[in-house]
This record gives sequence, structure tokens and C-alpha cells, in this order.
Amino acid sequence: MPYIAEEWNKAHPEEKVTIKQQSDAADQQLSDLQQHFQAKDADYDVVTVDVVWTAEFAAKGWIVPLKGDLALDQADLLPATVTAATYNGTQYAAPYDSDGGLLYYRTDLVKEAPTTWDELIADCEGKSTSGTITGSKPGCYAGQLASYEGLTVNASEAINAAGGTIVSDDGKSATVDTAEAAKGLDFLVNGFKEGYIPKEALGFKETESLNAFAAGDLVFLRNWPYAYSQLNGDSKVKGKFGVAPLPGPTGSGASSLGGHSAAISAYSKNQASALDFLKFLQSEEIQKNQLIKGSKAPVIASLYDDADLNKEFGYLSTLKESIETAVPRPVTPFYPAVTQAIQTNAYAALQGKSTTADALKDMAASINSAAAGG
Repeated sequence: MPYIAEEWNKAHPEEKVTIKQQSDAADQQLSDLQQHFQAKDADYDVVTVDVVWTAEFAAKGWIVPLKGDLALDQADLLPATVTAATYNGTQYAAPYDSDGGLLYYRTDLVKEAPTTWDELIADCEGKSTSGTITGSKPGCYAGQLASYEGLTVNASEAINAAGGTIVSDDGKSATVDTAEAAKGLDFLVNGFKEGYIPKEALGFKETESLNAFAAGDLVFLRNWPYAYSQLNGDSKVKGKFGVAPLPGPTGSGASSLGGHSAAISAYSKNQASALDFLKFLQSEEIQKNQLIKGSKAPVIASLYDDADLNKEFGYLSTLKESIETAVPRPVTPFYPAVTQAIQTNAYAALQGKSTTADALKDMAASINSAAAGG
């Protein structure tokens, strides 16, 4: 972000932007924005919108619709990123970085990436890792399975891959208590029961899971694109890993869509300048720089086919596929309560404190209670 501010301010000395650095924790970022919106504070002209916040911000009238004089030409962008910035058929935010889940796999231990869950589990049989993962089997697979937002992502991916859904199209009722959702969540639950997911993964967030794979303790890892450059740095698996789409029950799985958009605050007094800043964020120069310097997935589709970028970032074509086929996390105006329901109940099932069936039943009840204002 400092680079973005510097470049904008050089070109717009009369409309300088000041960027407020927020906490790294998403819940604290959200809380800060909510407080400013509720106070109708005009100090924030452009706000960062995580893809899962779009519905809440739009439904509460905190950000302005990008239509009429505020409309943007989004023809060059990946459609999934625009969809994530849209609520009830209207675009409310400008995508500026995206994200999709990827499967990292050990090329020295398996010949090719698995395309199904069964293939992944079978690939781990007899494969040795460094041995610091405890349990009866070597470390096979892990994602982000601690009780936090990462678990919402991982659980949603498993449920969606199996054909399940979590909320209705309008985001106001639960649809998660189904056989399809149970099949998806069972991939993770059975992983702990059967040992293909090590017990340590109950505490894994992004960093812990990446460190385990980098240390050679896992055969497979679900993580975001940023992990690629780190694994190619000071890691025991440098030159020994590949990247593939996430597997599913019968073929390619369903990544949860990540990323951020920028929106214009409804209380801003500088909306024309704010619109220009949104266009600036989506410019090819900024998009390319975000990828090169920050490992941020661009939203301009053509950059994924750039030969020079593909030489430097070997995962780009796989990432493009991941984003194009990604399923958004539950689109709902009640997202904070919905994600808490997913995390709490999925984690209980992973720990063995609840059955999959009971976890999904309780998850649905909590989601419906939140939607009803309970």
C-alpha cells in the first residue's frame, strides 16, 4: 500500500491520499470500519472491503453503488472478482486483489497431483516425511483448521466441493444441514479420525500450516498463492513441490474465493476523487506491481497469460483456474454471525466433540437465529 499512495500522490499533488494501516487481524479491521460507518464519519473516503463484507456494507447503506456517474468498466477483470463485489445485482466495490486456494504437493514423494480426495489419501500411504509430526501415520494433508476464519474457508471448500451449500441465495437462511454438506465436512472430520490429517492441524492457521510443509512435515498442503514465494525461499522443500487445483470427491474441488475490493464510503465528501482512486487501483501498472512486490493475485485476466509473469510465478495458470471456479464464502448481510457458526460447530466436529450430523444441525440453527436477529 505505501507504493500505491506514493504513486498516486506524485500524479495527484492536489488530491493526496493518506492510507491508514489497519490491524492484520480481519475481525479488528471489520470492527474499525463498522465503528466509523456507524458514526457516519467522513474521514474515510475509500475503504478496503474483504470479499465477505460486501453484502453487509451494501445492505446497511455504508458504501455507494457503483452505477451511473460512478460506474466502472470491468470488462478486463476476472468475472468472479466482480461478482464478489456485487450485491443484489449491483456492484458496490472495485476488486483490486483476488485469491484462491491451491494444493501444494511434494514432487519428490508423489508422481503427480491428486485430483480426488481418495487419490490424495492413497498417495500418502507409505510416504515418509521428516517425522516431527506425531501420530501413527506420516503427515499427509493439512489446511487452516484452527477455530478462526481460516476454518470457515476450509470447511466451506469441503462442503461446496461435495455439492453442499451453507446459506440460501438471499443469505437469510441456512441450507447446510444436508447429506452433501455432511460428505464434505466428513473429509476433514475423518482426516483426524483416520490420521491423514495430523492432530497438530487443529492449531494450524496460515503460518503454522505453511511452516509444517516448508519443514518437510507434510505431503500435501492447502494454502493461498503467497505461500509459493516463501516455499521457494528458505525451506526444506525448495525445488521439491508443485502446485495444483484443490481436489474434490470426484475431481477438482471448489476453492473459496479470497481477495479484497475498494469501495467509496457513503459518508465521503470526495466521491469523484475516490472513484478515480478506484480506477487507479485497477490499472495494469498497479495490478502488476501488486503481484511482483506483494504476491497479490491480480484481478486483470490478461496478466495470468503474461509469459514473463508466468516464468516468475509458475502457479499463475493454476491460480487463474482456482479463481474462475471459486465459490464465495456465504454471501449474507449477517456474515460475522454466520462465520462464527461455521467455525464453532465445524471445530467441535474436528475435535470429535460433536458428530458431523449434529455439527451441521447446530450450525444451521445458529445461522437461522442470526438471520432472525436472535
